[in-house]
Amino acid sequence: MSPSTKYTEYDAYAADDAAEGRVFDAGGQDWDRIVKEAADAGEERLVVNMGPQHPSTHGVLRLVLTLDGETVTDCRVGIGYLHTGIEKNMEFRTWTQGTTFCTRMDYLAPIFNETAYCLGVERLLGITDAIPERAQIIRVMMMELNRISSHLVAIATFGLELGATTVMLNGFIEREYTLDLFEEITGLRMNMAYVRPGGVAQDLPSGAMSKLQDYLDRMPKRFRALRKLMDDNPVYKARTVDVAYLDLTGCMALGITGPVLRSTGLPWDLRKSQPYCGYETYDFEVATQTTSDVYGRYLVRMKEMEESLRIVEQCVERLQTVKGPVMIQDKKIGWPAQLAIGADGMGNSPRHIAHIMGTSMEALIHHFKLVTEGFRVPAGQAYAAIESPRGELGVHVVSDGGTRPYRVHFRDPSFTNLQATPAMAEGGMVADVIAAVASIDPVMGGVDR
Repeated sequence: MSPSTKYTEYDAYAADDAAEGRVFDAGGQDWDRIVKEAADAGEERLVVNMGPQHPSTHGVLRLVLTLDGETVTDCRVGIGYLHTGIEKNMEFRTWTQGTTFCTRMDYLAPIFNETAYCLGVERLLGITDAIPERAQIIRVMMMELNRISSHLVAIATFGLELGATTVMLNGFIEREYTLDLFEEITGLRMNMAYVRPGGVAQDLPSGAMSKLQDYLDRMPKRFRALRKLMDDNPVYKARTVDVAYLDLTGCMALGITGPVLRSTGLPWDLRKSQPYCGYETYDFEVATQTTSDVYGRYLVRMKEMEESLRIVEQCVERLQTVKGPVMIQDKKIGWPAQLAIGADGMGNSPRHIAHIMGTSMEALIHHFKLVTEGFRVPAGQAYAAIESPRGELGVHVVSDGGTRPYRVHFRDPSFTNLQATPAMAEGGMVADVIAAVASIDPVMGGVDR
């Protein structure tokens, strides 16, 4: 059989005019066939299965690499090893319970998952402008803290993958300080379900403001220490400068957003271009570079962390003067109604229990129905998008007028950005594949959902 024969029946995504020569499918459990087809081609090349259990693929990501010596001639991305059915499960829970599911998608950016979802639900409810100002400030503060913690993981793991153990240790140490703040404010380090339709679960606890100030005092010098390790490191620059090049044209063609896009010089950031949660009232800059390579994406993330600190500082100042509720005053939406944590940090306060159990039968009935059945959302559909650490995180929510979502679908930036892997890796060295994937910073929980 001639080498030009097309095997389009193996690849459901390859049209007759989409491929030249043999087409190999890498859909899973097909390794023997791939090896056989490669051998039949009569070419001297090596097909390498990188992942899905590989320490440098940021999770269960499978890359099928075709190598000509040390050069990558073909790169195919295989996903689906972490599928959790989160979107489908949300159809069987109330609108508020949905935050408990979506927070677990991109597990490095739980606050962003929750906020995007809640913005979509609030748009359907028509209450976007009724969210208390203090709740919006807390949302912005928590998102920027989450952006810092996510970027620290990206930089720390990237350093480890290139052999810089010190970078990994420093990055994760600083992340721990951020997670300590999450635990102080929400009770959990991650997957908090803290942002809810109508506001946030509860106000800042006593002592949180002083810990936030300590954090703001500590982090600038820690970021400078990270920069000293990497900015002008000749070994690091040799592995990142002009590596995994993807220019603006490529990003636009593939729908790439986030630091990968901004490293091409385009200052596209939804916090500026399509503001939400009051971002238009904060003073910060959009970090950009013009190198379109791995090094530029690193510099963008470092600058974004520094700008996030500026935003958090502004939030802390506002929280000292802006008082009031952190949940919408409509008791038919704010869940759970009049929540107050007890002195032991668990359950409701005795005062709240006494109110609903002893003095107000209506309050007890309403609380029971709100928690067990949930509130109804008018029929319709809405799309809301925010700027997550990896790019545009969008949510499309559909309601049939009931107490549960009819459909929820997320546009996760990790999923979209992974399309750039072949464009970045093909033609480069096999060692540069690790740098390319790390610069995309994918989180497979968000990819597979």
